[in-house]
Amino acid sequence: MTNRPFFSIIIPTYNRPERLSSCLEAIALLNYPRDRFEVVVVDDGSKTPLDSVVEPLKNKIDIKLLRQENAGPAAARNKGAEAAQGEFLVFTDDDCQPTPNWLDCFATAFADAPDAMIGGKTINALDNNLFSTASQKLIDYLYEYYNPAKGKDAFFASNNIALPAANFKALNGFDVSFPLAAAEDRDFCDRWNLKYPMLYVPEARVNHYHKLSLATFWKQHFGYGRGAFCFHQLRAKRVA
Repeated sequence: MTNRPFFSIIIPTYNRPERLSSCLEAIALLNYPRDRFEVVVVDDGSKTPLDSVVEPLKNKIDIKLLRQENAGPAAARNKGAEAAQGEFLVFTDDDCQPTPNWLDCFATAFADAPDAMIGGKTINALDNNLFSTASQKLIDYLYEYYNPAKGKDAFFASNNIALPAANFKALNGFDVSFPLAAAEDRDFCDRWNLKYPMLYVPEARVNHYHKLSLATFWKQHFGYGRGAFCFHQLRAKRVA
């Protein structure tokens, strides 16, 4: 495929058109050749069609919009990966805004580690929001615990990762039995780590605009807890 892009950026989205618009505007400002990446937005059954969000960007970046009935972010990411043409897949979320050198950092890392999953750093962009800050601190703790503390990289959140499309396909993507954004990335990293390397590249940064209240913070972390329970059940069967 002579015109195959190097990267396919996959963004699952659900009922957050304003956040998606900001995410896409940031991607349009990336310092990376326009003919070397594409963007695949997967609408996970939003109430309002997202054509009006995506159309204005088509003269700036190569972008396509897919739709599915609401099935959760794991299924949406898999759908995006199926349609992607890139040699490497890059996953982020609609409430993230990558910094201009984001893809450059991934490309540099893949030059030395072409089979690896590359995990970037996520920065809480709402540092005046106590609950958003606390949530990011917990994720940062998980990175510290599961990665350098263990002597090898073992966990990256799915809002800032890049990996070879062939390896993603070989692992059958994300497990769609996780309907919510809760531990499907831990499960995928666990399966990945059994076969392929993982590499943390903190220079590949995204700013995370995930506004939380006390109620939504507890809802989010209740979901994380439930997802962790499901993950450990699946992992126990896998290693038995």
